[in-house]
Amino acid sequence: MPLTLSQRFIRYFYIPVLFFGVNGVGLWTIFSDLNHGEKTAILLSLIAFSTAFTFACERLLPHNASWNKSLGDAGRDVKHFFFNEVLSLGPGLVLPFFVVAAIEVQEGIWPHEWHLMLQILLVFLIFDLIQNLFHWTAHVWPPLWRLHAVHHSVERMYGFNAVLKHPVYQIFSSLAAVVPLTLLGMPKVFLLALGFVAVIQLYIQHSNVNYTTGWGKLILSTSEVHRFHHLKGTAGDVNFAMYFSFFDHLFGNAYYDTRKLESKDIGLLYKDYPVSWWGQMKAPFKTWYKDEAHPSLDGVVELKSKPSPVINS
Repeated sequence: MPLTLSQRFIRYFYIPVLFFGVNGVGLWTIFSDLNHGEKTAILLSLIAFSTAFTFACERLLPHNASWNKSLGDAGRDVKHFFFNEVLSLGPGLVLPFFVVAAIEVQEGIWPHEWHLMLQILLVFLIFDLIQNLFHWTAHVWPPLWRLHAVHHSVERMYGFNAVLKHPVYQIFSSLAAVVPLTLLGMPKVFLLALGFVAVIQLYIQHSNVNYTTGWGKLILSTSEVHRFHHLKGTAGDVNFAMYFSFFDHLFGNAYYDTRKLESKDIGLLYKDYPVSWWGQMKAPFKTWYKDEAHPSLDGVVELKSKPSPVINS
């Protein structure tokens, strides 16, 4: 069936609207001379617009129409959103914000003389490189996987469950990348930029929108490639990047194919993993929780090897 005009717009302009439009206005706001109240109002409005825009696009042009139907997870995901993302404009919860704010770098090597756009690019390149390695570590080191598994418990991918994370994991993840940047002498205004863009990027990565970026997925970590990171078992040990998929190519962890994923393809292999917000807050510390990442369980077929780390067109 031919796409309607609105569907064609979504397919080709969902990414430009969020990645360039919303992020562009947000970054301009953050680095402008507006007062704190004005900046807060604009940034929250942009997040509200991105949320509504994503939900509308998911219904008009879904990657998987069945993922638009709640599996009893909507209320939980709303709690994750307000607990994690509203606080993460720090970014990464309140604790990392105050830890970083307390760091005073006397002699950093930050290139303050560079053009602002080059400094922004540098911040996100360094941030994503560290996040990529930290994310990979969370898949191979059992203590960290126990915290990260909360994010992989989703059985459908749509805008709101992008923020489904354990707050302890989010604290560690934020500190891992933000503290080195601060020690380099990065101005603290970039902390707000990191927090804001992260919210928008999580929509880009997890939305149930059937958009296309063509060769752009070789550069940016979009939902076209990130969906495969949520494959069950070790098959999901691919596409770790948050912003730049070329890091996954560099490390040999990139994977993409054209098939449509179903709920049976994604999630965890653990039996009886909690689905409530409070249950997931307690899950990493429960004694029944297995230590080994991606265990083989009775009645569940585990993929024994991850897909070939290539991009197939």
